[in-house]
Amino acid sequence: MCGGASDLRDKWKEMNKEEQTILASKIGDNNMSKKYGFVIDLRKCTGCYGCQSSCKMENKVPMGVNRATVFIKDAGTFPENKRFFLPVLCNHCENPSCIKACPVPGATFKRADGTVLVDHDKCVGCGYCAAACPYGARFMNPATGKADKCTWCVHRLDAGLEEPACVRNCKGSARYFGDLNNPDSSVSRLIAESKDRIKVRKEEFGTKPQAFYIIDNRTKLDVE
Repeated sequence: MCGGASDLRDKWKEMNKEEQTILASKIGDNNMSKKYGFVIDLRKCTGCYGCQSSCKMENKVPMGVNRATVFIKDAGTFPENKRFFLPVLCNHCENPSCIKACPVPGATFKRADGTVLVDHDKCVGCGYCAAACPYGARFMNPATGKADKCTWCVHRLDAGLEEPACVRNCKGSARYFGDLNNPDSSVSRLIAESKDRIKVRKEEFGTKPQAFYIIDNRTKLDVE
């Protein structure tokens, strides 16, 4: 009888951490399943709109709508005035209101890795999910008539590129993406190191956003 699982366990013990990570990615080890999250360091954001433009190019987002954008808020009076930037995108919530609002089973769904997506073959374009999102992160795509939103560049994730286009092109290095289940990932380390400065948008809605912000010296996170 073939050793099978027993042989694999023996080989696993002999591997170093890097070899274990590579093997786990190939066999989909459930004990090492990923849960993606996003961190934006507001102390570094310069309001360059590189995230918005790179997202638009990468995902072919039509003119007039955005999957990612940057809000601007001016506060105070000269010479003590300040300008704050708030980059926003879908929060890929742990408890997403959009899924509850969708009348078509499976049209909006959450993957095991935490990514919330729209199945455009099932979406009927009713817009209920967009209305239910407290963050305004969803919109009706004028080219398709279907619900649209940030996907964390899921096509890149599925190709093994764990770096959304907006992260790749952030010139201020203000955006981070990675596995929240991995304590050594950049997002996990930043959340742990900046725990007193970590905020999420509109926490009162109970959706548990998975996009986290390291705040600067502003008194309020949202600027709408």
